This record gives sequence, C-alpha cells and structure tokens, in this order.
Amino acid sequence: MDTPAAAPETRPGLAQRWCALSLLHGTIEAHIERALQARHGLSVREYSVLLVLSARPDARMRMSELCAAVVLSQSATTRLVTRMEERGLLMRVLCADDRRGIYTSITGEGHRLLAEARPTNDTALAAALDLARHNPELAPLVDVLERPVENA
Repeated sequence: MDTPAAAPETRPGLAQRWCALSLLHGTIEAHIERALQARHGLSVREYSVLLVLSARPDARMRMSELCAAVVLSQSATTRLVTRMEERGLLMRVLCADDRRGIYTSITGEGHRLLAEARPTNDTALAAALDLARHNPELAPLVDVLERPVENA
C-alpha cells in the first residue's frame, strides 16, 4: 500500500515559526490574564474590549466592529458585552441613523477600571516578553515586537 508523499513545504520553517508565534501569544496572554484577574477581576478579553473602545474618539463601536477588533465570534462578543454591561463597564446605545444598529460604549466606570488596570497589563506584558526572550525560538519574535514602529 502506497503512502501519499508529504507535500513539500513551500516556505522552509514556516510551520515552525507559526508554532513559535502561537506559543508566544499563548504565553503572553496567560501571563497577562493571571495578573489582570488577580488585581482587577478582568480577563484579557475584557481588558481588550475596554482598550479598543477607549481608543475611539466617541468611545463606542458597532458590535460587528468590536467582534473584529477583539477577534471573537459575534455570539462570544455579545456574551462578553452583556457580562461587562452587567458590571457597569459598558452600555449599549441605539444608533441614531439606523434604529437597527447598536453601539457598544464604554462607561465612566469602564474608563476608570481601564486606567487602573493599564499599568498591570503593561507590567505583565513586559515580564512575559522578558521570560520569552530566554527561549531561543521565541527571542527573535520578541525582538520584532519590541522594535519601534516607523511612521510611513
């Protein structure tokens, strides 16, 4: 019985680099999650929602935009927003132009908690990157992340 030949890798090492990137992401997310939960009762996803909304000039987004920004399905985003709304961190607002449209908006309490949690997030991120730098597979990715972004 013949076994199918393995497909040749078109980009040498691509799968290995993808695995390293996935490992780095998971490591960072777990480190930040522990710190945010312990100090502020926030998940990484909740923090991300607050951060994304606070960066908007009007501090609000349509649910579909929010789904894309925090990389969650529509149903998962809806559940997350509902939980955060129950905590007083977010509120839903009907779109004035389109009554079918709903915006999610950050509240004053959401802004306050974000400001309180930001140093924790930044410290945990720096610590996770420092730990990852000691792994030869992850060190080049850490270097890329820490490289200053050039304005185009």
